[in-house]
Amino acid sequence: MTSPLLPLDGITVVALEQAVAAPLATRHLADLGARVIKLERIGEGDFARQYDTAVNGLASHFVWLNRGKESVALDLKDPDGLALARELIAGADVFVQNNAPGAAARLGLDLQELADENPRLVVASISGYGTDGPLRDRKAYDMLIQAESGLVSVTGTPDTATKTGVPSSDIAAGLYTAQAVLGALFRRERTGKGGVVDISMFDATVEWLGHPLYMHLYGGVQIPRMGLSHASIAPYDAYPSSDGQILIGVQNDRGWRALVTHVLELPELAEHPDYATNPQRVANRAEVDRIVGKATRGFTTAELDRRLAEAGVAAAQVNDMAGLAKHPQLSERDRWRTVETPSGPVDAVLPPTTFRDVELPMGPIPALGEHTAAVLTELGRDDVDIAKLAATGVIGLA
Repeated sequence: MTSPLLPLDGITVVALEQAVAAPLATRHLADLGARVIKLERIGEGDFARQYDTAVNGLASHFVWLNRGKESVALDLKDPDGLALARELIAGADVFVQNNAPGAAARLGLDLQELADENPRLVVASISGYGTDGPLRDRKAYDMLIQAESGLVSVTGTPDTATKTGVPSSDIAAGLYTAQAVLGALFRRERTGKGGVVDISMFDATVEWLGHPLYMHLYGGVQIPRMGLSHASIAPYDAYPSSDGQILIGVQNDRGWRALVTHVLELPELAEHPDYATNPQRVANRAEVDRIVGKATRGFTTAELDRRLAEAGVAAAQVNDMAGLAKHPQLSERDRWRTVETPSGPVDAVLPPTTFRDVELPMGPIPALGEHTAAVLTELGRDDVDIAKLAATGVIGLA
């Protein structure tokens, strides 16, 4: 019996990438079984390598985003280094890049030219604002996109706008890039042709803002910042217990009746004219929150959690990272694995995409230039050639 095939087995991806968006996309492709060759700057590499030293001396962002990849260090400003990069791209199925606007073309890697020269190649390019428009050439970091798109206007407390605690615009662009690559590869299976696909961080973030955008366009309102609450639903917030707090989210009127009748033991509120429907509860949010909060204080968090679950009312613990790290939903489902790094093994969580017939691989984190010699050997360079390229600064070795 043969082993189940990984979804992207046999697919090679070359990535000229930095920071979060493209590395996230290509890490997902690596998780699915693709071979990902990461082109890095000699001596420095992906600048996310220097963000911090939290993971046994390695940067947490880099460890998160770069497992299962091969690192090839090249000087792309040297004609010989550029020639090697173009040779690698010509032999690949996918090329992904998220450099500054126009940077790839200035290096000699014009995206449309690469696609024209290699008709089966899928080229995925991530930019901040897209390939045209007034902000096309602007630098774009996650926080800037969150601000420009209006994401911060709906995130935070009523008094303070905040960016999200994770790089949401980067993550959105990375996920849409991975999705686009998969779609382009599927189309290539039917047509034999690749092509260029553009993904912008701004567009990806705007897509996530559909609800507040439509509320403005057709409701004439700006969704307020609600903290842990919800602009359109009540009760929906973190409520106090006798020893902590718990988040309760009532999505419909059945949930309200279950909450007040079976959990809080206030059945007289089930059909109260001020609270029976969600619009009424939203209009009387302050009083609803006061009533619910007063009642929840009579229970411990554990007791309240149990009662809510038994009543079928949506609820969740308000965890921090320590709570997540020891969460039973991860440990009891065997979601933890060990990943090798240049500084020794580290813990990592399995990819969220779970195939029932095969476990997705979680390859090691590459050292800068760790695979340069091996990859160049595959291109036909012998030890003498590799030594000469290293001596002249065209390539970097680990």
